[in-house]
Amino acid sequence: MSSPTISVIGAGLGGLSAAISLKAAGYDVQVFEKNPQIGGKLNVMEMDGFTFDLGPSIFTLPQMFRTLFERAGKNMDDYVQLDAVTPHWRNFFENDPTIDLYQEPELMKAELTKLKGDPAQHWQELQNFLQYGREQYEIINSGYFDKDLDTLWEFIRHYGFQLMGGKIDYKNTMSESIYERLSDPQLRMIFEYFIKYVGSSALDAPGYMNLMPIIQFDYGLWYVRGGMYNLAKGLGKLMEEMNIPVHLNADVVGIEKAGKRVTGVRLADGTIIASDIVVSNMEVIPTYKKLLREPEKFTRKLEKFAPACSGIVIHIGTNKLFPQLAHHNFFYSENQHKHFDTVFHKKQIPEDPTLYVVAPTRTDPTKAPDGCDNIKILPHIPPLEEGSGITHSDYVALKERCIDKLERCGLTGLRESIITEDLLTPLDIERMYRSNQGSIYGVVSDWKKNYGFKAPKCSSKYKNLYFTGGSTNPGGGMPMVILAGQQCADRVISRHPIS
Repeated sequence: MSSPTISVIGAGLGGLSAAISLKAAGYDVQVFEKNPQIGGKLNVMEMDGFTFDLGPSIFTLPQMFRTLFERAGKNMDDYVQLDAVTPHWRNFFENDPTIDLYQEPELMKAELTKLKGDPAQHWQELQNFLQYGREQYEIINSGYFDKDLDTLWEFIRHYGFQLMGGKIDYKNTMSESIYERLSDPQLRMIFEYFIKYVGSSALDAPGYMNLMPIIQFDYGLWYVRGGMYNLAKGLGKLMEEMNIPVHLNADVVGIEKAGKRVTGVRLADGTIIASDIVVSNMEVIPTYKKLLREPEKFTRKLEKFAPACSGIVIHIGTNKLFPQLAHHNFFYSENQHKHFDTVFHKKQIPEDPTLYVVAPTRTDPTKAPDGCDNIKILPHIPPLEEGSGITHSDYVALKERCIDKLERCGLTGLRESIITEDLLTPLDIERMYRSNQGSIYGVVSDWKKNYGFKAPKCSSKYKNLYFTGGSTNPGGGMPMVILAGQQCADRVISRHPIS
């Protein structure tokens, strides 16, 4: 019995998931990673006694991770332990009360008494909104997620009447459907910003993306015990047990090809690894442009899979605690629609961005020295673009505006308390992860550009080239890329069975 040889480019979560799934099915797999550690954007940095999660900070949909371990005949709990996070988020506004999001109904109901107007009305509107979101989640999960619908035509064939009959909310934008169901301005802003999970705009994403709150409200929000990077360590341990070779500091600089087939990968040192199949965890557009050097006539067809937003990522260690913060926090722009328009339409750095702020010591005190706080600040900004005129000094100025905003919203003395700090810009993100134009979340979810779809996992040009990760369906975020890796493997298995 001969097994096809498979080279996986990149040890991000999508690549690891594909490699584990393929090896579990009997394939001969090896992984090539340019960085000195696995995990891709799931990365970690230790500095001056602080441990900073450089990438994802929120763990959701654990069932999608469990199925990956089950493919290998293992129990995830033996490799990764999860701790529930509550409240899910703390939401800060410059001129309105702070609102916490809770999964527990009574706690959530109590939070709504802080809003202007009738708490009973807010509660009923919230329940109606979540029921609508639940219906969207169930429809999308039953097809798009479970059946690996990878193109618009597969989507239309599967859903048929549900699509034409209006059960799937695609005619409205995400924001329009929120405004129809929620009357309170604070709740509208909170639920619009669930789009942060995929680095897109609530003004452009289709209404069915309102399924995202259900991911938290029905399935919980979690932290990986010991730090988010322990997920990468758990997957690495599993791969060692499965004897999957992972070559670190092995930079793939090209994909070899002959006619309509790829024949292997070429490393920076000139080594060529012959391969029957190649799976790229590098994003789709950079793979075609940089590794395959496809002509512009071909890559122009991929422009609809435009990059999601980038960001600056500010890591600060302070010499005091800021008890106002929960584990996850959002500090909202005074005009969130202007923020979306500035980043996604005008492609400019916003003056007053909505900020995602993480303080992990609320769940894990080991991430900072005693009496200190570990704080990550992430505003969304446009991806890199030639001729944008955006400079490093603009990123630094934005960092200072972020600190100013946090101080205005109650974190008094934050700037003077900083004893260590680090700043990642879109240029750093592109350099570290080869992401498309420094995108953090893969492909933008935009109905007008791509109907909310990401790139397919099967190459349209090469019969034995496949893709996984946040630039492919079902999109960005840890559970989605873990699912994408499994689905990519299933496509390989169906098209290239072991003889």
